[in-house]
Amino acid sequence: MRVDVSRFRRAGLCALGGLLIGVLLGGCASSSSGGVQVVDRNKNGGGSSRQPVTSGQYTVQRGDTLFSIAFRYGWDWKALAARNGIPPPYVIRPGQKIRFGGANQPVTPTTVASSNTPVVTTMPTPSAPVLVVPQPVTGSQTPAAKPVPPTVANTPVQSVERSPSGWAWPASGTLIGKFSSNGSLNKGIDIAGELGQPVLAASDGSVVYAGSGLRGYGELVIIKHSDTYVSAYGHNRRLLVREGEQVKAGQTVAEMGSTGTDRVKLHFEIRRQGKPVDPLQYLPRR
Repeated sequence: MRVDVSRFRRAGLCALGGLLIGVLLGGCASSSSGGVQVVDRNKNGGGSSRQPVTSGQYTVQRGDTLFSIAFRYGWDWKALAARNGIPPPYVIRPGQKIRFGGANQPVTPTTVASSNTPVVTTMPTPSAPVLVVPQPVTGSQTPAAKPVPPTVANTPVQSVERSPSGWAWPASGTLIGKFSSNGSLNKGIDIAGELGQPVLAASDGSVVYAGSGLRGYGELVIIKHSDTYVSAYGHNRRLLVREGEQVKAGQTVAEMGSTGTDRVKLHFEIRRQGKPVDPLQYLPRR
């Protein structure tokens, strides 16, 4: 029996061409899905990963906080502090090495050289300030120092609907991107809106990062709600809160924008112990 070899060659070439086209289309679909790819500004860093980085180290840059580094590399901030022996009040400084591998280091007091400007990661708690009743001073007793009340953000607060777990929608608008649990680029949800419209805190908490140091997120706000949960608000036009300020659910923290992306939208994430979770499982149903 005679075999037409040329026919099989043509079929093979067609199959290979189809495969290449499928790969290209798949890449285009991934890049246009509305997700956010995080590219670390450190040349040794890579793209974002759903699993925390467990090897190598990072050199602290000016403007970094322990929270922003933990967020960037998929870590829980408490675990990263323990790994590097960083005690409260969690002071880090430019040039310091943050390790992701190896055993936890013993917690020892950190001495900051006077020649370096310290980068302080404050750990304010969302609880109300404690009322201290002055006691009479007798003999050699010295009066106890009064606790410093937390700074409250001075921005408008809207009345918002909250879910049973206490979360509220961070903005009004059309949901254009959903969380993906298969390791793809989108670690949260994307909400379309108007340029400059209010971006709201999704729950009570403390602002632990406000800046543009995480490329791919544009102007970014990160709020710590508890030792377990933080939330992130990306692509803002303007930030209206500062690190260390206390906010309430429904309080304006930024103006919606398009920094770090190709259209006006809010990229919103909730992270539980450093790991992204689906915000739609926490927000009120629409």
